[in-house]
Amino acid sequence: NSRRYYTTRLWIGTPPQRFALIVDTGSTVTYVPCATCEQCGRHQDPKFQPESSITYQSVKCNSDCNCDKSRVQCIYERQYAEMSSSRGVLGEDILSFGNQSELVPQRAVFGCENEETGDLYSQRADGIMGLGRGDLSVVDQLVEKGVISDSFSLCYGGMDIGVGAMVLGGISAPSDMFFTHSDPVRSPYYNIDLKEIHVAGKQLPLDPSIFDEKHGTVLDSGTTYAYLPEAAFVAFKNAIIKELDSLKQIRGPDPNYIDICFSTGSSNVSELSKIFPTVELVFGDQKKLLLSPENYLFRHSKVRGSYCLGIFQNEKDLTTLLGGIIVRNTLVTYDREHSKIGFWKTNCSEISERLHRTGGSSSSSGKDNSTVESPTTSAAGGSSRYALPGEIQIGEIRLDMSLSINNSYLKPRINELTDFIAIELEINASQVRLLNFTSEGNSSLVRWAIVPSESSTYISNVTAISIISLLAEHRVKFPVTFGNYKLVQWKVKPNSQQPWRQKHYSTVILSIIIVIIVGLSASAAWVIWRHRQRNINSYKPVHVAVPEQELQPLES
Repeated sequence: NSRRYYTTRLWIGTPPQRFALIVDTGSTVTYVPCATCEQCGRHQDPKFQPESSITYQSVKCNSDCNCDKSRVQCIYERQYAEMSSSRGVLGEDILSFGNQSELVPQRAVFGCENEETGDLYSQRADGIMGLGRGDLSVVDQLVEKGVISDSFSLCYGGMDIGVGAMVLGGISAPSDMFFTHSDPVRSPYYNIDLKEIHVAGKQLPLDPSIFDEKHGTVLDSGTTYAYLPEAAFVAFKNAIIKELDSLKQIRGPDPNYIDICFSTGSSNVSELSKIFPTVELVFGDQKKLLLSPENYLFRHSKVRGSYCLGIFQNEKDLTTLLGGIIVRNTLVTYDREHSKIGFWKTNCSEISERLHRTGGSSSSSGKDNSTVESPTTSAAGGSSRYALPGEIQIGEIRLDMSLSINNSYLKPRINELTDFIAIELEINASQVRLLNFTSEGNSSLVRWAIVPSESSTYISNVTAISIISLLAEHRVKFPVTFGNYKLVQWKVKPNSQQPWRQKHYSTVILSIIIVIIVGLSASAAWVIWRHRQRNINSYKPVHVAVPEQELQPLES
């Protein structure tokens, strides 16, 4: 079960230093690696350098914070369920969401890491943006300053299109968005009152109190999958397997996990609803959240056309934890002011594109793969430099890349490099195609093509800009064996897979013309024949010989 997540861009300091942070509603503090951190992993951006920012201030020890041993600075420490941790000092500086955001840069408190362990150490993202409830939360700090109303929204893209959106502050709720109560006192997290789960229209035989154990039912955007208490998981698993008794069960992609996977033969996500049952989450007010298959399945990374359950047993505790998979292609509004959470099923990649064009309050982007970069905040700026030729459906991104290694060294390792690029760009390996590579002295020039995934006919503009900017800004870190690289040039080609009517328009028109001509010809021939027939049977002069006609008997 590879960890997937959504990130947004955040700039800290003067001049701004850029970071990619995991959007996490289950965390209350925002933090990035500090330049002095020796126990921090290698992430996609350089560590934060406080001494390079003229607006940075450390937060001095006071009665409202935990202090270091010398009682000079405020510190923070966070432990996570998957045995990862982060600790460091608190600082204050100017935070910005980029030049496409309507949010004016604001001073805020954040964490400067001195140590990280577990997934936090090994992940590609730089750190965490905490959107939970608490004084250190970015949301709480912006609300306290009166910059935004006490609300924010997240919209995560689908199974293969990870681009999404984040809006800090209130929005005009769509008319068909439904809200359910979220008790701010129930736990430190964003709770919802889950009562029932239905599979294929049938309610699972569970006591509703099972979803209210420990922290209750929690929405956590920083968690990839969903986790149920044992009895609920067993009931859910059995119900799904019963509905899919005609499908072949196969082993999962990772031998370290006992995944429940099915072989379907179909790689098209839009076809999954014809194969897998619908699932409904029923809340205390009888409101229902419909889960399509992409909301409880993840794609098998090793067997084409196969999918695995993305809902697991919570072995750590009795909390029901609903991660990002549950709300794919769902706009979720965390209306903290009115203690309610809204859900609206929609295409999140389209919302992201719209925010990029209009500049909303905050948006973000990403890919649903091993490490997913996502929600765009209209706070995620910086992509305007990579202007595309209008709103087109992109069929191919062509990339010319220079590598500081010679051709003979690269040739036997080209497949390894292809796979690595797919991982770094957070797309499927089948989407990366090597067109050619040539030698230029001690360096190599490689041409790649990035094509749409198997389940899509085009690449969205936002995804294309994300891929181009990752390479152009050297945010893709190659292994040292491949030396340094430079994106020499890039080009996008429109999608050639037009709709059938457009693709065969001329053929259809020509066929119609031929049919008309043949029809007119046939009509003309019939008219001539009739005319001749009349001439044959018309009266003749007496002296003209008339062909003998056979008499037909009269009916008596």
